[in-house]
Amino acid sequence: MIRKLTALACVAAVLIASLARIGEAQAQARYPDKPVRMIVPAPPGSGPDAIGRILSAKLGEMWGQSVLVENVVGAGGNLGHDRGAKAPPDGYTMLMGLIGPMSVAPSLGEKMPFDPVKDLAPVTLLIRLANILAVHPSVPVNNLRELIAYAKQNPGKLRYGHPGSGTSNHLSAEQFNMMAGLAISGVPYKASSQMTTDLLGGHIEMMFHNAPVVLPHVRSGALRAIAITGLQRNPAAPEIPSLNEAGVPGYEVSAWYAMYVPTGTPAAIIARLNADIAKVLAMPDVKTWVEAQAGAAGGGSPEALAEFQAAETVKWRTLIKAANIKPQ
Repeated sequence: MIRKLTALACVAAVLIASLARIGEAQAQARYPDKPVRMIVPAPPGSGPDAIGRILSAKLGEMWGQSVLVENVVGAGGNLGHDRGAKAPPDGYTMLMGLIGPMSVAPSLGEKMPFDPVKDLAPVTLLIRLANILAVHPSVPVNNLRELIAYAKQNPGKLRYGHPGSGTSNHLSAEQFNMMAGLAISGVPYKASSQMTTDLLGGHIEMMFHNAPVVLPHVRSGALRAIAITGLQRNPAAPEIPSLNEAGVPGYEVSAWYAMYVPTGTPAAIIARLNADIAKVLAMPDVKTWVEAQAGAAGGGSPEALAEFQAAETVKWRTLIKAANIKPQ
């Protein structure tokens, strides 16, 4: 009798597990059947927020479901990343991962509340963005070679602004220092907007910043563009040479944003997100917008994003160690 009951219990357990798997498969087939949350660890009006709003609108139309952007700011982006990493792994929370928390902060020795590799599953790269090296017009240089020569001949006269350790602005400058053999000092700011204001006012001499922010000031004559951080010139500003061609061979730095979900999210849902985001990135109006930001659209598989992120982590770990960069 006991054996029969045990056997029946085993059969029941198998049946329950099978029904659960069927239920999960049906739920994944209907995905998404309710609103989806997209966590953006940056403030409204920022670069990550801008592309997040475009994605949310396009995916919402595609799915017939609301995609709600949730801006979570704080702790250098770690607060938003942590919230995304600890969300239920059901596909209804996406996280826009940023270069700092995902590939830089781990090498700065910061105490992080999440593990960017173990706690988050890659979906796809969204965009890579170039920075522009700009100087105040009072700096007596017109190109990169003149800037390097001036910095060497006048130690201590140049300062660059940056909105915190590990940001692409900071890394761009320190990579420049290392590759050009310079020691230009950095001035940290709580916000990139204040950094830009100070450069316009001549309170600092130079900065690396996102092209959409810098270009209007360059074209008005308020700032002078020296070079762009991509390997080649950018179609959004073809008149500006790259650092690579203008005097620092091999130089390349990009800010980037990518989509992640909590680890444990079903593979079928990750594949669906990957395919649908690829469709959005291929839309003509989205491609035009990306190009206007001096950006390059992402795309690619989850595996390609994981490899890219790992390569970025190694690249910045090497720089952080060589330049002795510390968290602020």
